[in-house]
Amino acid sequence: MRKSNPFINKIILFLLIFTTNCYSQNPLISHIYAADPSAHVWAADTNKLWIYTSHDVPGTNHHATMSDYHVFSTSDMKNWIDYGQILSIDNVDWGISYAWACDACFRNGKYYLIFCMFEKESGLMRTGLAVSNVPQGPFHNIGYIRGIDLGQDPALFVDDDNTPFLYWGAGGKCYAAQLTEDLLSIIPSTMVDLSDQLFEIFEGPWVHKYQGKYYLSYPGLPDKKWPEEMYYAIADKPLGPYKYSGKYIPRFMMQSGTNHGSIVKYKSDWIAFYHSAWLSDGMSEVRNLMADFLYYSPDGRIKAIIPDSSGLSKGKQTNCIIFLEAENGKSAGGRLEGTYAASSLGGYSGKGYVTGFVMRNYVEVLVQVAKDMKAILKIRLSAEKDIAADILVGAKMMAGWDGLTIKKTKGWEEINLGEVQLKEGDNKIRFSSHDNVDLKLDYFIIEPLNE
Repeated sequence: MRKSNPFINKIILFLLIFTTNCYSQNPLISHIYAADPSAHVWAADTNKLWIYTSHDVPGTNHHATMSDYHVFSTSDMKNWIDYGQILSIDNVDWGISYAWACDACFRNGKYYLIFCMFEKESGLMRTGLAVSNVPQGPFHNIGYIRGIDLGQDPALFVDDDNTPFLYWGAGGKCYAAQLTEDLLSIIPSTMVDLSDQLFEIFEGPWVHKYQGKYYLSYPGLPDKKWPEEMYYAIADKPLGPYKYSGKYIPRFMMQSGTNHGSIVKYKSDWIAFYHSAWLSDGMSEVRNLMADFLYYSPDGRIKAIIPDSSGLSKGKQTNCIIFLEAENGKSAGGRLEGTYAASSLGGYSGKGYVTGFVMRNYVEVLVQVAKDMKAILKIRLSAEKDIAADILVGAKMMAGWDGLTIKKTKGWEEINLGEVQLKEGDNKIRFSSHDNVDLKLDYFIIEPLNE
């Protein structure tokens, strides 16, 4: 493939980013590097769209540095929420490295995250399973799915009759099988090798259903040369046989070497999600989310998508806040030091709030961003009297030695603490009180400022 002109690339990138910060929506999310989007609309709230993703580390030159997952939601395709880290290798006892693509499903009243990591004991890529009571997590590891070796890039499709099917594969291979009711094993007699049915298949399968047909979409390598393009095949049954039907995202300017996507119907629109390297000037190891409307021909074929900056915006200005529940603690990359989660005072969000602010006990949350940026920090709390609080953002203390004065509240109140500076990568935000006080902290909101 002929090399592009770096100067021209930078001009194109400037135009893409400029329009993204104004009235466009590609890249879909601009404050964090994320990839491998798995999009879902859950039956409990069909007004909301969820995207489960892998997370790329700023400054890296390899995908081996990937170690956690994120989830984003929207109800209007204009305002998005990043719920922070929802699962990390640190919370998976069998995992050791390479937290690559993930998927999610809702089953028997629980939300499941299906992910992949290398296993410590065998050194094999395993397909893991984690569970949560809520779609935004955090998710708690419950093991890996048995019967699979080399379980990279898992996608879980639940058919209309509630039968679960798993698809996985990499390196030019794609497999599928029906899962057991608990999702923790494949049914060996149902396992099929779909590789020969999928033209140029390399990795990242995804299945959706349209007009009674099963569509398996995937990234492939044309003539075994990078970067990847997105293809699809169609079948009458979830386990095939599949018939190759075309390419729906060809190569495009500033894409990453890989691609990986999902297709979902949200409200009245079909949408294709995928990733690129628009935010990183073409660096394939740090990717960003993309989305475009997807259209079908009358014969059921998918029309090709040519990525551009307009994306899903329809002329709307878009934004994304970071919303972190205080009580999630270590499972979301933070910490409760001396403080603890409680739920006796009603009116909180999530599953509770944090209290126990004595002897400078604290709550700490993790904020992950792609680049150095300024943001507005807000907290929701309930305080029985005026207090002096220490708020540490990275290595910087807000308001210095005397602390920041927070006034007595009338029940739960959301307080704007002002502008903070976030650095590229991981940022810890810590809240503690100078006083022994009946203080309750519900959540943190971080609003990145576009400059």
